[in-house]
Amino acid sequence: MSKFIIQVNSAAYGSASSYSAYRFAKAAIENGHAIEKVFFYQDGVLNTNHLNSPASDEFDLKQAWIELHQLHGVALVNCVSAALRRGVLSESEAKENQHSHWNMQLPFTMGGLGELVTGIETADRLVSF
Repeated sequence: MSKFIIQVNSAAYGSASSYSAYRFAKAAIENGHAIEKVFFYQDGVLNTNHLNSPASDEFDLKQAWIELHQLHGVALVNCVSAALRRGVLSESEAKENQHSHWNMQLPFTMGGLGELVTGIETADRLVSF
């Protein structure tokens, strides 16, 4: 059994990278591996925008990430600086920056690159999409 960290660098829609990351995570878990965390970086933070509203006949990738967390306890971590640059704010970040609204919901959390580096030290593999 291997422990993975998955780094997602692409937005939820516009390329297949984020969907491929999700499918990899799901397949790894189904094959007995552990996903320590999914780290959303660069445009990958756009996966966590609560306002993403795909059409009813499209795959809802944000909801799929949430279900992966709910079913398997996978930590879903946004790079805070990448998220803020792209207008993705947690409730606490919104308050800290004097915004009345936020658009990142739990179970997604904010973290820094240090959290990614610490995770890499304990995981067997880092897989980037």
